[in-house]
Amino acid sequence: MTKAFVTGGTGFLGGRLIKMLVNRGWQVRALHRSPGDAAKLTALGAVPVPGDLDSVEALSRGIGDAEVVFHAAAMFKLWGSAEAFERANVDGTRNVLAAAKAQGVKRFIQIGAGAVVMGPGRPMRGVTEDAPLAFPRWAPYIASKGRAQQILIEADDPAGMRTAIILPPMIWGADMPMIRETIHNVNAGRFRWPGGGRSLMSTAHVENVCHAALLAAESSTGGRAYFVTDGKDRSLREVMGTLLATQGVDPGSRSAPLGLAWFLATVMEAAWRTFRLKGEPPLTRQMLRLVGYDFTMSDSRARNELGYAPVVTWEQGVEEMRAGALRP
Repeated sequence: MTKAFVTGGTGFLGGRLIKMLVNRGWQVRALHRSPGDAAKLTALGAVPVPGDLDSVEALSRGIGDAEVVFHAAAMFKLWGSAEAFERANVDGTRNVLAAAKAQGVKRFIQIGAGAVVMGPGRPMRGVTEDAPLAFPRWAPYIASKGRAQQILIEADDPAGMRTAIILPPMIWGADMPMIRETIHNVNAGRFRWPGGGRSLMSTAHVENVCHAALLAAESSTGGRAYFVTDGKDRSLREVMGTLLATQGVDPGSRSAPLGLAWFLATVMEAAWRTFRLKGEPPLTRQMLRLVGYDFTMSDSRARNELGYAPVVTWEQGVEEMRAGALRP
């Protein structure tokens, strides 16, 4: 029986990953920081272990004799200080890697972000893993995930612990966190399609991302990054319009010119920083960079090297979301 240690197991993706591992007969230990999270992990079939990403010692105890580590924990927000992103995404990755190495782990798989190659706003289509990483100062999430990826790839050791990173675009599926916030914005009259929602995007159902992570864990290669997608690109309007429709929500047709939206986002960010306003700006450049410009990726490397192919189709995932529609 293969033993695994999972971080971020109470999250949207981490929970699905634990279910997939348990269903395949893996023995799973998962990190948690509260009694409530421990109960969630137990319900998923994992053994909860207390600790957080700040302590290498606690992480080492949690990892124990695991053969594989899946690092899915991350700070994913569209607003926050660079220091907070750095601590969670960069220092956190460094600490989990150190603990895994100390415990003699054989495989270390991280869930990264396809956005790590996104620099200044411009269309990017058919992007491959050879594209250079970007570290925009105005997008601390993107920059921190890029630095975490560098650390992960450099940690690969052919004679010891092999590492790999899965790079999905927008992850979607039933219970996806961004749906509630988007519905809230629609109901509050704040939703607009940036650039008319015409930007092309790749997507990755959460089950497909987990499947790719499992394939990477079973592979003999290391030091590799892998883009993972559903296999077909769609417009932002088709993607979000369809997903919102599964919840009985019509986002309408109101749009905002991308250039104007970028300017407004810049002004809002400055106001929030200058006056230390509470909450998050309704619009940020990071948000616009993620969805406002064409961004499609090629997952040929994952298909060729890992044998990856989507296990959930767009139609199947949409039907699952419709069946589990949120209640008011």
